[in-house]
Amino acid sequence: MVLFRRLLGDVLRAQRMRRGMTLREVSAEARVSLGYISEIERGQKEASSELLASLCAALDMPLSIVLREVSDLVALEESLVAPVTGPDVVPSAA
Repeated sequence: MVLFRRLLGDVLRAQRMRRGMTLREVSAEARVSLGYISEIERGQKEASSELLASLCAALDMPLSIVLREVSDLVALEESLVAPVTGPDVVPSAA
């Protein structure tokens, strides 16, 4: 099963590290406890939309970019877990 919160945490951590920021720096900038950000990055806690907006502002990146990266990872994991089916996909007859 694909866990959105885990993938979101992976993206946030990668962005923080690309910017060379510590958890402490993001925590101070976003005004969110360091421990809570750590739990979000590890996929243990869900981030509210307000918290996510604060983290994106602290990382100086648009929310849309974070969500796009997470969406790409979700699609990749889904493709590895099960074949895609839906209204636009017609399974072949065997």
